[in-house]
Amino acid sequence: MRQASGERSAPARDDRKPGPSGPGRDPVAVRSFIERFTAKLTQSGFPRTPARIFVALLTSDSRTLTAVELADLLQTSPASISGGVRYLIQVGLVAAEGEPGSRRQHYWMSDRVWQDIVQLRERQFTLWAAELQDGVRILGADSPAGVRMADTVRYFEFISAEMAGLLARWDSRNEAADSG
Repeated sequence: MRQASGERSAPARDDRKPGPSGPGRDPVAVRSFIERFTAKLTQSGFPRTPARIFVALLTSDSRTLTAVELADLLQTSPASISGGVRYLIQVGLVAAEGEPGSRRQHYWMSDRVWQDIVQLRERQFTLWAAELQDGVRILGADSPAGVRMADTVRYFEFISAEMAGLLARWDSRNEAADSG
């Protein structure tokens, strides 16, 4: 099984019907929400099809969805779903688990998906800072470009450290809310 990030196991499958329907839900309103939130994600640089799949998984009461279920929900082709989930798995936002005795894959996301996104970004900033540090050395720390790059390194190091602290504070707050 490929996992999105960290050591997580796939959620237990349930018998809830995937899709926009649920007790007291308007399926048209749910699909509209999926498209609106997808638009927000694409405006920030998220590819459209993976964004639609991500939001569909986020809004589903079912813990896992298959490619067929996603294609039906999003009214798109299975090939489009295949490419989208491949992207989401590659960036660590979704994981896939095979169904025993079948080629069918069940796709799911962590209950901590937003924290996972922040941690992915924090790791990216750390990698960028290390690479930019080499740029400072190559350009010369006293050159205008080297000074700008060194400032960028300090910025990414600061943001990275703050994100780690922010996630720790969130975990404490969330645990307190769950137990209280």
